[in-house]
Amino acid sequence: MFNKNQLFLLVLFLVFAHLLVGQNNTNSPYTRFGYGELIDANSGEQRAMGGIGIGSRNSSSINAMNPASYSAVDSMTFMFDFGVSGLISRFSDPAGKNSKFNSNLEYLNMQFPVTDWLGFSAGLLPYSFSGYNFSRSDSVLVETNSTTPVYENYSELYSGAGGISQVYAGLGAKLFNHVSVGVNAYYMFGDIINSRGLTFTNLDASTQLNSIVVRSFRFRYGVQFFNTFAKKHTVTLGMIFENKAPLNGKFIQTHFAIPGDTIAYDNDFELPVTFGLGLNYNFDNKLTIGLDYSMQQWGDVLFFGKTDSLRNRTKLAIGAEYIPNARSNKYLERVRYRAGLNLHDPYYKLAGSAPVKNFGISFGVGLPLKTSNTVVNAAIEYGKVGDKSIFREDYFKITFNATFNESWFFKRKL
Repeated sequence: MFNKNQLFLLVLFLVFAHLLVGQNNTNSPYTRFGYGELIDANSGEQRAMGGIGIGSRNSSSINAMNPASYSAVDSMTFMFDFGVSGLISRFSDPAGKNSKFNSNLEYLNMQFPVTDWLGFSAGLLPYSFSGYNFSRSDSVLVETNSTTPVYENYSELYSGAGGISQVYAGLGAKLFNHVSVGVNAYYMFGDIINSRGLTFTNLDASTQLNSIVVRSFRFRYGVQFFNTFAKKHTVTLGMIFENKAPLNGKFIQTHFAIPGDTIAYDNDFELPVTFGLGLNYNFDNKLTIGLDYSMQQWGDVLFFGKTDSLRNRTKLAIGAEYIPNARSNKYLERVRYRAGLNLHDPYYKLAGSAPVKNFGISFGVGLPLKTSNTVVNAAIEYGKVGDKSIFREDYFKITFNATFNESWFFKRKL
């Protein structure tokens, strides 16, 4: 039978899963390209550490980045994690500046042991977001037969919405004493919608709506090698891999004009080969330092049947966490202090401009609750996307998440 806490967690999982589907947490015009803004599968505490996770192995948090980490779950523990965020973006270009704000439920997942060497995790994560709204006005010459040229004013409105979500389930198994392997299976679903409206002062208006509708599967494989030296020094080396796979997407283009028409076709999209390497060092369960490197080979995949509009995406992240004394009676000594930095490339190409490195710097804390094993995490990240000479986004993103740790598997004494 479920106790009240267990039932509460299950209800939270179902409610938040419903809320997460179809959410949109961006206003960036850069999400017009590709599949929108790609989202790494980071938890709230990992975001505070620059987004590291490939080499992370922790019995008190869920690491969906590397499924090999699931075997680290405590044999008596059920974990549930969900995160929410707020995003303040400032956009600037040679024409001026503008600011936007968004808030959303970010992710939710759970994890529990199957045996003392096998862990299971499942959840709902974002894969990408699209969201923007901007316009431009101009005029076009419509008559040249008279001595005075006649121009027609028009406005173009560009907007985007939607995103791709993914439900995942994964297993992580501990082999021997120092090796763990794992696999995640993902079901991807959602749609990316881009529209362009053209309005004239004295002529008929028209709108073109482009949609990529996704229903697809993919897999991620992970491995971790870990060992403890001299009782206080623990080193973990992690690796992840995803093979190139078709993205079962349907493209639908609709023209709302006189006359209107609709076209659709399938299977001209692919997902890239992805691999990553992460190294984590922990000293005496107090100081953790991690370094991740990953690459997605988007330059080799089909996008609308061609391989000329996307480019390889690399990411380098470094992060640290410090806990003064996890068993101290003083609350501030049990707080977890975090910081991190990441550098990454855009995965799309912009005509007439060289790619610009994007970066983010983050800080955060983990606040343990006094009456339970639950930890509430807060992270703030400042980041930069693009270049001001073309279009630049500066953003502050605040993420809150709570990791509930419940003891589900104790045998009750009669």
